Amino acid sequence: MQTIEVQLLSFLLAFAVSLCGCPPALSTPLKGEEKFTFETWSKQKADRYRGSFSVPENGNKKQSRAIPIKYVRFPATGEQAGASIVYLAGGPGGSGIAAVNYRFGMFMALREYGDVIALDQRGTGASDVLPTCRSGQAIPSTIPVSDRRYIEYHREALRECLAFWRESGVDLAGYNTVENARDLDALRRHLGAGKIVLWGTSYGSHLALAALKEMEDRIEKVIISSAEGLHQAVRLPARTDAYLERLQTAINSQPAAREAYPDIEDLMRRVHRKLDREPLPMQMTRRDGSRVDYLLQRRDMQLIASSFIADPKSAARLLDFYRTLGRGGKPDFATVPARYFPDAFLKPGEPISMDAMPTAMDIASGIDANRKAKIARQAGSSLLKDYLNFSYHYDGIAPELDLGQSFRTAPASDVPVLLLSGTLDGRTTLESQRKAVSGLTELTGVTVENAGHNLFMASTEVQQVIDRFMESRPIKKTSITVSLPNMAPLNE
Repeated sequence: MQTIEVQLLSFLLAFAVSLCGCPPALSTPLKGEEKFTFETWSKQKADRYRGSFSVPENGNKKQSRAIPIKYVRFPATGEQAGASIVYLAGGPGGSGIAAVNYRFGMFMALREYGDVIALDQRGTGASDVLPTCRSGQAIPSTIPVSDRRYIEYHREALRECLAFWRESGVDLAGYNTVENARDLDALRRHLGAGKIVLWGTSYGSHLALAALKEMEDRIEKVIISSAEGLHQAVRLPARTDAYLERLQTAINSQPAAREAYPDIEDLMRRVHRKLDREPLPMQMTRRDGSRVDYLLQRRDMQLIASSFIADPKSAARLLDFYRTLGRGGKPDFATVPARYFPDAFLKPGEPISMDAMPTAMDIASGIDANRKAKIARQAGSSLLKDYLNFSYHYDGIAPELDLGQSFRTAPASDVPVLLLSGTLDGRTTLESQRKAVSGLTELTGVTVENAGHNLFMASTEVQQVIDRFMESRPIKKTSITVSLPNMAPLNE
């Protein structure tokens, strides 16, 4: 009789967990977890658990090798904490664990609603067991190189790296967003949870949208910002031009900025034409601090701009570079943190190197023929041409990795989703984000005026909206306004 009662109690507990989506008693370590104190780069501290679990490298193969997925877990602090909240970093290639340093306040605030998991996706951060490829392709740094030749250098480097990874025993077919979504379900099982909450940004939103297709009934809620749709791994150049028009409107609201930049499109085009006629000899600072001669070309500025347009603050630095070039000067790129620049730009003259996870993930999400043709048409007149996502130039090299059109179909779901979008996000524009979530029936969209791609900690109001969403309270205010940074040149 006692055994029957114990079995009944176990059944009722499991049933309750499946309903609420929350694992029991996660304030103590799970099997294999280690407790320690996390300290951010700014010396903020919090107790947490470090854990891991294993998944097949390629879930479609029975004999696939196992790879580790590692995470850190901040235990819930609220009295009625629910499902675990899993943070999905952007990139692809970003580390969820490292992101705690940037978003510590949000990680701590969300503990009110459940355990918060900083996940290092397969092939990233602490979960990275993949060798970096150093190709035999080195782009000359002191002589002009045409766009066509520059692209071919990278395509040949990719061919070399694909062969290198395969020879190293890496199953590249396992590094795609579908396998990443399956890892989320494996994490859910590892936690003993019926459901989980997903919280992601940029590529993390791409992964969350894929998870809605892969495991919809095991997701309680989704919080995303700067949404990248499943068909949007390569952005449309025309959308970037529309963003630059919004940026001009924002600049016009500040008299000093308006005087310095009366027409940013004209400024950028003039600098591009100037660099096409006469590339600029200058010196670049490598990551190790050494200086090297470099010939700045129009393409370099387009690649730099593709990164700097993410947020208004970095866009202001970008415009300062263009203004300096327009006046015949040489911009001091070393005054800006290296993370803003394309990796290849920081290694002039060195062989092209590639990391397996972000390379394979972008190729797998892919692009269809119609979108590729549209990008080609738009790139001819667009300010940044087709450099916003370089994976566009890798199309056709590894077709066996492409997940196909069924993957790129937008999810249709009634899971509650909160989307936060910045009006001055040049990476994932407003128009693209709305398209990405068009099939979600329980969507709450909140626009953050003057915010960019990295908006999560742009305002306390953003956290307040997230709190209301987690508490299932109605969100009536669907627009938040944050202060526009000073867009005027820095030295005036």
